[in-house]
Amino acid sequence: MRTLITNGTIVTADGSSAADVLVDGETIAAIGAGLAGMVEADETIDAAGRYVIPGGIDVHTHMELPFGGTFAKDTFETGTRAAAFGGTTSIVDFAVQSRGKSLREGLDAWHAKAEGNAVVDYGFHMIMSDVNDDTLREMDTLVEEGVPDFKLFTAYPGVFFSDDGAIFRAMQQTGRNGGLIMMHAENGLAIDVIAADTVAAGVTDPIGHGLARYSVLEGEATNRVIRLAQAAKVPVYIVHLSAREALNAVRMARDEGLPAFAETCPQYLFLSLDDMGNGFEGAKFVCSPPLRSEDHQPELWKGLVKDDLQVVSTDHCPFDFHGQKDLGKGDFRKVPNGLPGVEDRMDLLHDGGVVAGRLSKERWVEITSTAPAKLFGMYPRKGAIAVGSDADLVIYDPNRRRTISAKSHHMDVDYSCYEGRTVQGASDVVMSRGSIVVRNGEFTGRKGAGRFLRRGPADYARMA
Repeated sequence: MRTLITNGTIVTADGSSAADVLVDGETIAAIGAGLAGMVEADETIDAAGRYVIPGGIDVHTHMELPFGGTFAKDTFETGTRAAAFGGTTSIVDFAVQSRGKSLREGLDAWHAKAEGNAVVDYGFHMIMSDVNDDTLREMDTLVEEGVPDFKLFTAYPGVFFSDDGAIFRAMQQTGRNGGLIMMHAENGLAIDVIAADTVAAGVTDPIGHGLARYSVLEGEATNRVIRLAQAAKVPVYIVHLSAREALNAVRMARDEGLPAFAETCPQYLFLSLDDMGNGFEGAKFVCSPPLRSEDHQPELWKGLVKDDLQVVSTDHCPFDFHGQKDLGKGDFRKVPNGLPGVEDRMDLLHDGGVVAGRLSKERWVEITSTAPAKLFGMYPRKGAIAVGSDADLVIYDPNRRRTISAKSHHMDVDYSCYEGRTVQGASDVVMSRGSIVVRNGEFTGRKGAGRFLRRGPADYARMA
């Protein structure tokens, strides 16, 4: 199948230009002006007045994640389909090592969940909950198999928590095998004490979740894991950064020339602690780190502008308000942590970033596609519009307006964090490896068409 996209404006991280794109099979075959009169195609798509961008890449999702006695609602089928509707054509999900089990058992379980179900391409990071001699050796094997990133936690004592010695040993191992350590950085031991005190004081509604997880404790943990990485002489990537204190720790490290990287998420740019304050309705907004007060948001936007933050991912982890979030009625500590967002990321960032004048359209593409591709071993196969790259392309209308609502979204969850919010910008046509999977609001893809992304070690991360 040869598809020619004409009359659009190609927007990449490096710049914008008026040019046509020829797709032949699964890859981009030619880019240039006036291709319509020079090549033959099975289908020609007129992209006049619209952008042609590389498909979005969300490197932080949790499909079917077990948490708090339940599971995240989206499967790899429903979650990747929703991603495609939102202009995201690749995800990297987190396989989970259960404590006492091997990394292999966790990775095999996630392969089984995704294979034959995912609509678009997918890769895996590996959550390590048990660092020991055996799992350290397994890390080397996973890097060779295209799973070169490992997530550890300074939060969730008794579940995912690793102490500084375990984190340092894992970092040392990535120094040998070329992998990358990703860190959930909050001081979970202190937070558990504060949360218990908060409940004892009579605050049991979801707002307590946000009040107990102090932003200074995110800043402390972020600085600590960066310094552990400095001692181990390896890069580190901070996931879902939410607070100015944590951002300042990253800024300081990067100013020193250290290979410290970080992502933030749309919820920290567009939602705030106030959203958690409406009685138990606030459970819809419970995630970790929590939503912060609005005064953190300008600093996060500044971090995106100045490249102190390199990526915007979603931490997509949806739980129904009715039947799952309500497990925490009477005790905010039992509310399943996580928000839906994989479908809305590209449009929220276009509206709040490009349309609002905070970001250039090129920087929008960079933080949602190109930088994650580079940091996580997918570039230039993904995240680029170049001859030979995968034809993961989005024809994007920067002027179309839509209203976000649970009634119309495709995520398998019964609410939206952004209910009623109107955004400017939406995907008209979405291609995954040359096949159109979404066209004008209709799904045209196929369950199981997504392939596993075998990724290389993030050499880019070592060049900070």
